[in-house]
Amino acid sequence: MIKINKDKLIMQSVQGKIQHPRSNANNVYRLNTDGEAMVLPATGGITYNVKVGDRAFGLQWDHVEPGVTIKNDNEAENAALNLFACIGNEAKVITGDAKGAKGYVTGTHGGVEHVIIYFSNKDMESMAIDDKILIKAFGQGLSIENYPTVKVMSIDPALFEKLGIVEADGKLQIPVAAKVPAYLMGSGIGSPTAYKGDYDIMTQDKEEIKAHGLDKLRFGDIVLLQDCDNTYGRGYLKGAISIGVVIHSDCIKMGHGPGITIIMTCKESLIEGIITSKANIADYLNI
Repeated sequence: MIKINKDKLIMQSVQGKIQHPRSNANNVYRLNTDGEAMVLPATGGITYNVKVGDRAFGLQWDHVEPGVTIKNDNEAENAALNLFACIGNEAKVITGDAKGAKGYVTGTHGGVEHVIIYFSNKDMESMAIDDKILIKAFGQGLSIENYPTVKVMSIDPALFEKLGIVEADGKLQIPVAAKVPAYLMGSGIGSPTAYKGDYDIMTQDKEEIKAHGLDKLRFGDIVLLQDCDNTYGRGYLKGAISIGVVIHSDCIKMGHGPGITIIMTCKESLIEGIITSKANIADYLNI
């Protein structure tokens, strides 16, 4: 039986405001992997027509974040927002016309240091840039008491308990939408911690992506990263296993692609992924 320590965790408020999309005033172009200059929507803002559960491929975009993107103007406070906000945490709008609307954290995006939140279409129509959103941060420090070498991070305990994890032959089996070989992991490799942010599946080689079924990934999909150790940073280790959530769209830039926020990792092969079509946080959160 899997035992977690949720009764020992602290719930604490973190807060940010809806972030305006940004652009370089002197250079509006983004280079794709063929060196072509393109102008595309990217990070930030309220993205009305991209939701958790939608395909992460196929539209004209670069690193687009589904739903609502928030940040805190204070650097230290924003660092805490990104560190302690966990996937599945409840979020609540506290200013503006959508005040009182509730949603869920769906990921943290490294580099831009954004937190991404799901809200209903109706609630997003009432929102505006700079509206403040409070999150009940709950989940960092979560552990599986009878699997001490499996590190859990950045996920709300209530969502963790819905992932369908079972024990079999001394290992943890978890439903996943896909398995990603380590050689496809790119931007974010070498980061000093996996407790915030994400790192990207590289998608330049379209045939390789298709061969592993990764072209069908959706925002919110649970995926298994093979030979990837995220215990004290992000790197390669033969036999290590990490589990993550798809949090942003495909990208056109070299070394980039759909972003993965890590929720579990182990240096040993104690985690097994069972391919399942419904392994998506939208299914678990009923959104």
